Amino acid sequence: MGNITTVTEFLLLGLTSVRDLQPFFFVIFLIIYLINLVGNGAILLIVILEPRLHSPMYSFLGNLSCLDICYSSVTLPTVLINLLSTRKAISFLGCITQLHFFHFLGSTEAILLAVMAFDRFAAICYPLCYMIIMNSQACILLAGVAWFTGFFYALMHSIMTAHLDFCHSQKVNNFFCDVKPLLELACSDTLLNQWLLSIVTGSISMGAFFLTLLSYFYIIGFLLFKHRSCSVLHKALSTCASHFMVVCLFYGPVGFTYIRPASASSMAQDRMVAIIYSAVTPVLNPLIYTLRNKEVMLALKKIYMRKFVFKGIQQHH
Repeated sequence: MGNITTVTEFLLLGLTSVRDLQPFFFVIFLIIYLINLVGNGAILLIVILEPRLHSPMYSFLGNLSCLDICYSSVTLPTVLINLLSTRKAISFLGCITQLHFFHFLGSTEAILLAVMAFDRFAAICYPLCYMIIMNSQACILLAGVAWFTGFFYALMHSIMTAHLDFCHSQKVNNFFCDVKPLLELACSDTLLNQWLLSIVTGSISMGAFFLTLLSYFYIIGFLLFKHRSCSVLHKALSTCASHFMVVCLFYGPVGFTYIRPASASSMAQDRMVAIIYSAVTPVLNPLIYTLRNKEVMLALKKIYMRKFVFKGIQQHH
């Protein structure tokens, strides 16, 4: 065993070691981050301001947009700063905090996507009872369960990781602090940490994924056996298509990273996949929901029309 020393900071590997490419990556990720903030911020604003969107489906969509803003804000600002700095250091406390919020917001989103699938199941299969099933108290409870479960799940990982002894290299093999790269640096026993990462993370992500799929199977089965109409099935599934695209974009990379066994050769792949679910997916979510959702597009146009009319009145006076 190596000498155990008190670790005060870690050195992040960064996206690239080629210095000439760093300004290029900085511009790309800055654009991605700004699109994320504007796109998800616009959806959140529309859901709050437009009375027609004060329904369970759009309240969950507002939660998702808020999560995506926070989720990318955990990693992308650090990435942008490190692309401009020569020494890519992060304090021990900052590293554990980043790890906590990354898993907190990520697991909350996984559970929220399952809740959104259940909402579509209730709306399509039980339309007459929908507002009774998904009343305001039920929506607050389901959203609260997602946030609280995510918080305590992440707290487990952050506490377990913070109590490890680090005596190897302080270079984290990633562009942000995550559990798997930090376990590689630990010189104390990490068997329990690895078990928790595989079993608990796998249970939450795959459990939420299978509940999401179950909701869709029930929707398809209900429409096929009750209506026996392809047009009705197509209309109902078109409302779920955007949600299903988000589900695939989120669960695919997460499953690839955390469920399969860790190995030294897999860390480079994990970095590439981490870019997808931490930077790309939060940007695609608002595009998918707005482009495929007529109500959101109408509400967006309505808000812009109000803005232009208000400006015109001000200029006239």
